[in-house]
Amino acid sequence: MDVLSKHKHAKIGRSTVFHADCFEWLAGLPENTLHAVVTDPPYGVKEYDLDQLEKRANGKGGIWRIPPSFDGHTRAPLPRFTALNEKERDRLRQFFVDWGRLVCRAIRPGGHVFIATNAFICQLLYDALVDGGLEFRGEIIRLVRTLRGGDRPKNAEEEFPGVSSMPKGCYEPWGLFRKPMGELKVSDCLRQYQTGGLRRYPELPFEDVIRSERTPQRERKIAGHPSIKPQSFLRRLVYAALPLGQGTVADPFMGSGSTVAACEAIGVAGIGIERHRDYYEMAMQAIPRLKALETSADELVGAAGRLF
Repeated sequence: MDVLSKHKHAKIGRSTVFHADCFEWLAGLPENTLHAVVTDPPYGVKEYDLDQLEKRANGKGGIWRIPPSFDGHTRAPLPRFTALNEKERDRLRQFFVDWGRLVCRAIRPGGHVFIATNAFICQLLYDALVDGGLEFRGEIIRLVRTLRGGDRPKNAEEEFPGVSSMPKGCYEPWGLFRKPMGELKVSDCLRQYQTGGLRRYPELPFEDVIRSERTPQRERKIAGHPSIKPQSFLRRLVYAALPLGQGTVADPFMGSGSTVAACEAIGVAGIGIERHRDYYEMAMQAIPRLKALETSADELVGAAGRLF
């Protein structure tokens, strides 16, 4: 790949991680290169701007909501998605239209995109990615109880004790998209591009509702990224993303490398792209350690490394 010579990168097992802006990286990639994308993007775009990261580090919030500590535990900061104004939502939509076009060019026909989102942003995100050229194929629902929602009206808790501003969050939606196959059938794509479908488990099809856990503290201690997803969940996604167990799964918003670690754990090649140097350097240390962890998904998907 030409992109290898343009950006700082490192090999980790079968995988490669890049310190680069994913827009520039994807634009330099040859057409029809990637087999799949599994990623958790900056939902509000601006929460990973340097000024917002600095506010989060200093405990001042900004776009980040700093939850109170209770029960002896310190809660992780969460992006304040409801704080986005109309201009910021327009910026977000254009961001994903442009990103979707680049992904649609870089991925092979029939290749799937799994993208994390939330109830506030998913409608806007899905519409933008379709405008970028991808086909909407449904959602993967990660069943997990979060800290979002269920709160009484702010600054009026005592006045309205029986009211919640919004439902308590019990799931996380992941959009499922596919690059159009044109006149090809799924079987044609599988033969020509190793894409087109989703990989079955040894005895069962891949399902669109997955019971999940919050990211364990042992994983957060290895990779201190505010949006890290658990290995038990990510390993199931990267397993499903390569229907023949062959090819490359990319994460254009790598963060601390959890998706790449999931690829390494099940024996497939991953590519991670991260523009923030601190997270890029964190990922190089975290990926081997996350890969080595045992999870509840390993028995279900563990045949991957042995079969291919």
